[in-house]
Amino acid sequence: MKKTTKYRILLFALVLLFCGCAGDSAKRNRAALKRRPKNIIVMISDGCGYYHVDAASLYEHGKTGVQAYEHFPVRCAMATYMAGGAYDSTKAWGNFDYAKEDYTDSAAAATAMSCGVKTSKGFIGVDLDKKPLKHIIEKCEELSMATGVVTSVQLSHGTPAGFVAHNESRENYEEIAKDMIYDSAVDVIMGCGHPLYDNDGNLKARPDTYKYVGGKSAWGELTSGVAGGDADGDGVNDPWTLIQTRAEFRALAKGRTPKRVCGVPQIYQTLQEKRSGDEKAEAFAVPLIETVPTLEEITKAALNVLDNDEDGFFLMIEGGAVDWASHDNESGRVIEEEIDFNKAVEAVIDWVNENSDWKKTLVIVTADHECGYMTGPGSGQKEDGPVWQPLINNGKGNQPGIQWHSGDHTNSLIPFYAKGTGCKLFKDAVKSADPVKGKYIDNTDIAKVIFSMLDRGN
Repeated sequence: MKKTTKYRILLFALVLLFCGCAGDSAKRNRAALKRRPKNIIVMISDGCGYYHVDAASLYEHGKTGVQAYEHFPVRCAMATYMAGGAYDSTKAWGNFDYAKEDYTDSAAAATAMSCGVKTSKGFIGVDLDKKPLKHIIEKCEELSMATGVVTSVQLSHGTPAGFVAHNESRENYEEIAKDMIYDSAVDVIMGCGHPLYDNDGNLKARPDTYKYVGGKSAWGELTSGVAGGDADGDGVNDPWTLIQTRAEFRALAKGRTPKRVCGVPQIYQTLQEKRSGDEKAEAFAVPLIETVPTLEEITKAALNVLDNDEDGFFLMIEGGAVDWASHDNESGRVIEEEIDFNKAVEAVIDWVNENSDWKKTLVIVTADHECGYMTGPGSGQKEDGPVWQPLINNGKGNQPGIQWHSGDHTNSLIPFYAKGTGCKLFKDAVKSADPVKGKYIDNTDIAKVIFSMLDRGN
């Protein structure tokens, strides 16, 4: 046999082998693309940057890098700028004050994460022309999934609203709350804004506003058990079951649950951050209010309601007061709020391990923007250039050394973590790399990836 013939036979065999392997690989890829998470949980620590995570870790553990989500298989940074903005790595690390410019707000950031489209400050679920955008939650509802949003601040505030409602101004709290309560199909709404209680959990002498819960009429219908529109499309209204006491939240974490639950703790603006006492005191020096649930307890209650749906669920969980404390440079209360958020993350991880598994559930842990420009002492613009110092570790149980450089949001990159079904798709979403924080995605990629998974699952 001639050598050329031998080579042809060998080449033909290799082609057949390659085609067979490629075919198997293609089949595996197609199968993987057909799978979508049964459950999707997005956790947002509002205003949290890398230093915020470290501050809570140093206080609670005496070291950094110990949070469970910091060991998720997908770990990268995320850009947060709003429509018309940008993030420039060269400028960010060449000028200390660059981060203080062109920052987003929670409404625009939540809309980007929920809808996959950048918009302007203050816009809730609408584009630059103020036209409604489709939320992840609305897509999930089309797939018969249960949905919910929970927060440690008012239920109609920027982040929860940005995942459910459509409004040209985040300040239209009453309109937004009505949209969420009457027009949306969500199954769980939990957050602050109780009209009868103050920031210390005490009854007010006289209610001064009902705006965060949709107005006085809406509150009356919530308390009487008749508020709520047609959530399942059968032509019959699906009223909310209202819970208010800490005992009710704790009880809801186990056993049978109502179909739809609106949870409004007996507190006005935040679960803990706005309580009386020295706001500049070290973490936990001012006793916590015992009559309101923690974010962890609210999270467990929400999960127990939503996991009844055989089609799965979507849940957004916000640690909203990390941002509030950062605006006021309250180092101790930032640590308190971030620890509360971290415990909620741990509750979610426990739920996945005990009631689901990571082949069915996707968990994302991130923020919407950094707030306060937190660094370690000695940071700033120096003669030789900008300097970013680490926090000072003063040991477990002691407040670390912190320096604040702003009372507002920044355009800094923030951390992003993901684990579970489809999480590696976020690696494919990486479009750029930062010389300090490494690879990063855009906040719109959260919705884009989730939408792609939901579409492929049909």
